[in-house]
Amino acid sequence: MEIIILSLASTAKETTNMLLASSQSFRSLTASSSAALLRSSPASASSSSSSLSAASSHRSGLFLSSSFAASAAFLPSSSCRALSTSTSSAAAQPVIVDVHTHVYLPRYMDMLRARRTVPRVFTTPTGQDRLLILPAEEEASSTAAGRPIGPEYHNQPAAKHAFMRQHGFRASVISLGNPWLDFIERDADAVDLAAHMNEDMERLCASANAAARKAANSDGDLLLLYGFGVLPTRSVDGCVAEVARIAKLPHVRGVILGTLGLGAGLDDPRLDPVWDALAAARLTVFLHPHYGVTPSLFGDRENGHVLPLALGFPFETTMAVSRLILAGTFDRHPDLKLLLAHSGGTLPFLAGRLDSCVAHDPHVAARLRHPPSRYLKSLLYDAVAYHPAALAATARLVGWDRLLFGTDHPFFPPLDADPEVGRWRSVDDNLAALEDAAEGDAAVVERVLAGNAVREVLGGDVEGL
Repeated sequence: MEIIILSLASTAKETTNMLLASSQSFRSLTASSSAALLRSSPASASSSSSSLSAASSHRSGLFLSSSFAASAAFLPSSSCRALSTSTSSAAAQPVIVDVHTHVYLPRYMDMLRARRTVPRVFTTPTGQDRLLILPAEEEASSTAAGRPIGPEYHNQPAAKHAFMRQHGFRASVISLGNPWLDFIERDADAVDLAAHMNEDMERLCASANAAARKAANSDGDLLLLYGFGVLPTRSVDGCVAEVARIAKLPHVRGVILGTLGLGAGLDDPRLDPVWDALAAARLTVFLHPHYGVTPSLFGDRENGHVLPLALGFPFETTMAVSRLILAGTFDRHPDLKLLLAHSGGTLPFLAGRLDSCVAHDPHVAARLRHPPSRYLKSLLYDAVAYHPAALAATARLVGWDRLLFGTDHPFFPPLDADPEVGRWRSVDDNLAALEDAAEGDAAVVERVLAGNAVREVLGGDVEGL
């Protein structure tokens, strides 16, 4: 069995170049070019896997694999391919970095349990915990019961590690689930809570990674956690100060942010000092929806969470980013790094329409340096699109190097299997969409699964063994 060692890199550029070079090594080891892409069932992939290894000290470069252990192949057997890395046709487990994966930290859970209005967690007479977080969720009979919230949300790192092993992931960039701190009314409370939450996130990731390194010495299975922090969004001064603190936390590599801002949206000019601070610190801003669109648009029929989540969330992202563009935010802050949830909502499909409308409106066009699509191409997008056509459209607009894999775990759990045992459709749908949209290009798949996240979010600086 071939063992490939990826030397450690100290910079993002070196790490990314080495990751791409390793892709070429994979294909050169294959007996024939056509055999480099093989359809594989989870069972056969698991039994015939090869592994990659590397050794490093704290905060060193990316290495490309551990053994499959008991996890399934990285792509579902019905429509996905595994890379062959040796003439024996053994399938290598790719590195997968999940940039869209949530947790509710214990401090946050305690606060939600103590609340009597949305957002809150309540316990049913049967002892089941239920989560209510969406605006007006309690007002409709089909959503008033909320959704089950089990240990997969808050029992960390055990639950996140179990999910990662289950699906063959190497690293996760975890973020607090919505609605973050938007609902905290007193600025001082939000500032204090943000500081504690970010310290909690740092401690969780640091202790989990230390334990993972120790365990890897015996079983070779290294699972890494990094985090996105939170900001006290109602206070500009509080946000700027917290950005400076986050920048010093080794495992917190950015922030997750909703679209509310100070209450008037993200294009509020009062937020400019926050954008300045985030750009200067080179922290990734993971922009995530929560508020959706006007509930009256959903009509009177009870459709549960379908319309708010399937349409309201991506429409919210579309509007928020469009407003940022039209406000000249990216002209004033060209180094601001935004990662858009759910593949940017409908922005990839509407980029041309935005360009045309701006071009035909001299009042707006005069205040922008570029067409809207130019700014869209500078942003990052997660690959949580669930369908190859949507993912291909995003990639065609911005390029594959701007796409990063994600799962939205622990939301959308399997309904017909134990979530701790069965594979999650939300994972397999997105893996299948990527493989299909990339048309079997192994180098593209590898970049989206890990390389782009390592370069853009983790800064090329990933802990090793």
